[in-house]
Amino acid sequence: MTMERRALFWIGGLIVCAVLVHLLSSILLPFVAGMLTAYFLDPVADRLEERRVPRGIATALILLTFFIVAVGIMTLLFPLLHGQVLELMHLLPGMVEAARAAIEPTLRDLIAGLPPDALAEIRNSVGDFAGRAARWITSLIGDIWSGGLALFNLISLLVVTPVVAFYLLRDWDLITAKIDSWLPRGSRETIRQQLGEIDTTLAAFVRGQASVCLALSVIYAVGLTAVGLKSGLLVGLGAGFISFIPYLGAATGLVVGTGIALFQFSDWLPIAIVIGIFLFGQTMESYVLTPRMVGDRVGLHPVWIIFALMAGGALFGFTGILLAVPMAAVIGVLLRFAISRYLQSPLYDGGADGEN
Repeated sequence: MTMERRALFWIGGLIVCAVLVHLLSSILLPFVAGMLTAYFLDPVADRLEERRVPRGIATALILLTFFIVAVGIMTLLFPLLHGQVLELMHLLPGMVEAARAAIEPTLRDLIAGLPPDALAEIRNSVGDFAGRAARWITSLIGDIWSGGLALFNLISLLVVTPVVAFYLLRDWDLITAKIDSWLPRGSRETIRQQLGEIDTTLAAFVRGQASVCLALSVIYAVGLTAVGLKSGLLVGLGAGFISFIPYLGAATGLVVGTGIALFQFSDWLPIAIVIGIFLFGQTMESYVLTPRMVGDRVGLHPVWIIFALMAGGALFGFTGILLAVPMAAVIGVLLRFAISRYLQSPLYDGGADGEN
């Protein structure tokens, strides 16, 4: 098989896989969640297996402990979060009214200085924007309901994910060995090397970033609760949870937390403390948590991660968001490999080495 036919074969295979993921994205969520759970817990199973614990028993113990801890945490947090969600919903109308009262005089002075034609154009633009925003929100709610959080999909996520995780974790070594036996003999070592790079990148990011998000959730939640911020636990946990998207967690938490603090406190000291908590968390993430827990071996630029998450969500919904970082890691490793081969090829130096 020529090089061109090999390239067409692999490109065709990738296209078929992408089309299948797109067509089946509405039912893939529990399988992707189970696969990520198995990948996350595989090192623990390997360590127990090294201590002569049978793989099946080790898998059952690990998953049972994992889900008991997860359910226990949710059971403890749900009543608190439920109360804080209701509290935040109660605060929102007052916050909106306070913001309107603060901005209205400035807007009134600004509008008074505008000519009638410009004022009419602004009103039309605002109306068009409001209509588009309403349609977008309605479409988003419909996509969420049909794409991942509908009752059937939620039940399947709770029921199917543990089953998928169990079988994948139990047979992980067998699956990887079988896939390894299918690799082309002529390129086996090269493919193994790139798969090792992908595994290193994924392990460093997924497991490391999960630890970073957990640490930030604790920092934000404890700090905001200690200050006495209303819905502080909800804001802190939410900001920490979405911190896997670079800078989004701290920025979102800073805006929401500061807005609540401005509405709640009359003194500037607690407001400054709320701002300081998020600045401290972001500083800890940048200079302590990420270097120690993720390291510099990931090779995933923050802009590339943000693009991958947005592209995955736009193409495949919530399933695409789960697949975004693994696919970004795969593409990043393959691109670095392709660039290294290109720099060693005549396409880069124009055949200068051969001429000399």
